[in-house]
Amino acid sequence: MIPCQRHLFDLPDDVAYLNCAYMSPLMRSAVDAGTAALARKAHPWEITPDKFFTGSDEFRATAAQVLGCSADDVAIVPSASYGIATAARNLPVKKGQSILVLAEQFPSNYYPWQRLAEGTGGRLKIVAWPEDNDWTAAVLDSLTADVAIAALPQVQWASGGRLDLVRIGEACRKIGAALVLDLTQSLGALPFSVGNVQNGVQPDFAVAASYKWLLGPYSVGFLYVAPKWQNGIPLEENWIQRANARDFSSLILYTESYDKGARRFDMGERSNFALLPAAVRAMKQLLEWDVAEISRTAGGFSLRLAQAAAELGFSAPAEPLRAPHYLCLRRKEAVPKELPEILAEEKVYVSIRGSSIRVTPHVYNTIEDCERLIACLRRFATAKTVA
Repeated sequence: MIPCQRHLFDLPDDVAYLNCAYMSPLMRSAVDAGTAALARKAHPWEITPDKFFTGSDEFRATAAQVLGCSADDVAIVPSASYGIATAARNLPVKKGQSILVLAEQFPSNYYPWQRLAEGTGGRLKIVAWPEDNDWTAAVLDSLTADVAIAALPQVQWASGGRLDLVRIGEACRKIGAALVLDLTQSLGALPFSVGNVQNGVQPDFAVAASYKWLLGPYSVGFLYVAPKWQNGIPLEENWIQRANARDFSSLILYTESYDKGARRFDMGERSNFALLPAAVRAMKQLLEWDVAEISRTAGGFSLRLAQAAAELGFSAPAEPLRAPHYLCLRRKEAVPKELPEILAEEKVYVSIRGSSIRVTPHVYNTIEDCERLIACLRRFATAKTVA
């Protein structure tokens, strides 16, 4: 396990923050990088034309390392929904075909597909919540010949259920279905690789927002676009996507040509002088720690919490079926929505998602954080039993 990295974050000793799936804290170094970058806008004369490209080039290259792909395959986007909408704009669906999603899937990876189905005569095919918590088996059973697109996460956000994307990717290719992934709840904390024609997941599109497990700022993320789709139609048309963008004197020489690779799908104002440096600093630290080691470290906390919570009447998916960094606790009695506020009074922070208490630790957590949560749950469970 990675030794506790709390010193790199502005986390007071009396705060047990077990809620990275909601929003990660920023590292001090990321805050410093972002603050310094924002301050540059005070002297705009120092922001020379090349600065519109250097920061985004570094961000793209670093994101490519996280994804296991080429920098040319990465577009810069402001959110997961932007990336999903880009995929929906470019993937064909015929009348009568299906778009596969999970039950209780995050809305940003649901609404665009609902609209696409309505506009094409297709339909949404919803994978029911599996009683045995095996989301992979449930998806594979649902990947029939009618499926045109499988729009899925790597981790189901309300259960912590882990999907085997390599097996699912293979099944999609066998039936000719496109695979679109929202990796926001996993990338940076669970190993993932785009792969190639011999191995890996091989999605058609894959998006991740930065502000959760990538430990970055809000309103920035990236989109993987497979080479076969890189001649598609972007959501917006802006100057910096175009092939002549680096020559400011030629911008009024309008061109039909885009910059190479997935850059045509970049959001407007992608240079984002304040946010990209913070996001890059965070991703470089993740790579230094190694995502597999982060997963093992968070998994150690989750296992300890799951075992202790089971003694209090809480259940979670079996360890092989859930993501190590993502623990969702359930019990027969309903979990009150006000529980996070009750815990916050003790400076213990988790989320309620659906009928689950979602506990998501990271490398800044300690055994003491886990013990504080269990102590709170013990008081809660005891009080309910007495009542």
